[in-house]
Amino acid sequence: MSAFCPASEVILRHTDEFTERRVLFAGDLQDDLACQFEALDVRVHCNQYHHWRQLSRTLGAKVQFSLVAEAELINGCDTLIFYWPKSKQEAQFQLQALLSQFPVGSDLFIVGENRSGVRSAETLLADFGAINKIDSARRCSLYHFRSERQAQFDLAQWWDEYSVDDLPIKTLPGVFSRDGLDVGSQLLLSALENVKGKVLDVGCGTGVLSTILAKEQAENGVALELTLSDVSAAALESSKATLTANGLQGNVIASDVFSDIEGRFDFIISNPPFHDGLQTNLTAAESLIRGAAKHLQLGGRLCIVANAFLPYPDILDATFGSHEVLAQTGRFKVYQSIMRPAGAAKKENDSKRKGKR
Repeated sequence: MSAFCPASEVILRHTDEFTERRVLFAGDLQDDLACQFEALDVRVHCNQYHHWRQLSRTLGAKVQFSLVAEAELINGCDTLIFYWPKSKQEAQFQLQALLSQFPVGSDLFIVGENRSGVRSAETLLADFGAINKIDSARRCSLYHFRSERQAQFDLAQWWDEYSVDDLPIKTLPGVFSRDGLDVGSQLLLSALENVKGKVLDVGCGTGVLSTILAKEQAENGVALELTLSDVSAAALESSKATLTANGLQGNVIASDVFSDIEGRFDFIISNPPFHDGLQTNLTAAESLIRGAAKHLQLGGRLCIVANAFLPYPDILDATFGSHEVLAQTGRFKVYQSIMRPAGAAKKENDSKRKGKR
């Protein structure tokens, strides 16, 4: 089984094309091809923090994590290899930002799974130069494009906003629940009671969960100490903007689940993702549940919402000894587990096993 994703395997069919080029990798990176790529120079722009953590171990300062690539990273590059994300608007945002900094005449290779909508590249780039499909394999397409005129990019034009209970929620392309509060998060918010103290919002997206909770509790005279984390640069910027727009303060940090989280909390809340790109991937949610035990105070609560079919109850029970369902619909369930003294979870699990005999 290949260590590379299908899109990277298509790129590898054209390695001779790149040996004399100075290449920047960007977009929805799924593996470490950039670390093993043969070219005069290889740099990487990541808009996902977990990709940066993986690639920077090998490439060091040649990998950058940010919303928009800095000119210093792009300077000297003559070729862009862009992995198409699953959102067309996110692709347009990233491509326009990159092409506004690449010199005219630069070569761009766009690769992506056909089901991701990579064919949209043909229309998105038509105004900036000629684009041609040069390969099709592994249910992916590879396009070549040479820029003929400079793209313009103004970050301010990409911000959107929606309201929840008259609270402004700021958002950028590619952020989860970008167009409005999703039904899973609505269910989670409806089930939360007596939230107080230090709150960690993992996978914060637009910051909508923390913002609504903080505003609700402020009306009850309770001030929450907020920490918001995400792997997405766009989500982190959106959360910062949402907090500011609502007159709230919070610590917004890049973290791959708990990789950069310190201390313990009274509440950990999350609507955890179960996709990585187009692939189903429960790793982040499983890491969230198991790692929460090290980041909750005694009596602290983990509250998550998830699709009802996902296998989280067993993981919650193995970690905390028990769980309860606070709310559910035909599609979603809100789970809660409470941090108990050391050994309590094991006793509870042992008791359950004996009861099944």
